[in-house]
Amino acid sequence: MPKSPEFLAKRLRAEGEKMTAFFTGLDAADWTKTVYTEGGTWTIRSVLAHFVTAEQAFLKLFPSIIGGGEGVSKDFDLDRYNARQQEKAQDLSPQELLEKFQDVRAKMAAWTETLSAEDLAKEGRHPYLGENTVEEMIMLVYRHNQIHYRDMRKS
Repeated sequence: MPKSPEFLAKRLRAEGEKMTAFFTGLDAADWTKTVYTEGGTWTIRSVLAHFVTAEQAFLKLFPSIIGGGEGVSKDFDLDRYNARQQEKAQDLSPQELLEKFQDVRAKMAAWTETLSAEDLAKEGRHPYLGENTVEEMIMLVYRHNQIHYRDMRKS
């Protein structure tokens, strides 16, 4: 059953609040805990940087798809993109990253509320999902964070 823009925005906000509470509760040592080691070492801080940079990119990609764009190119290399984004965010403190996360999530939720059912049904190429609807792409934004959240809690 299709989700409404309001439902999606509510989920984005709720998941964003959960992530903010998690990151706010960390002490200095927690930020350096290793979460992933494949394709380079990712710490909890790295995961937060990933949340920020991914969502910033989605705020450009999704409107482009709604405007008639195809989405990412067929040869898009997600691992290379993520590595470049980690480099770009390396000088930001955890607090700066958390502020950027809160800002970009608020923007994503507000933008989502402006969409119509027709917008949500538009299709394009997502870097991970491949060809899919904008609705599914927005749902992956909060599901993506939930997957990483589970992994961070295990670290």
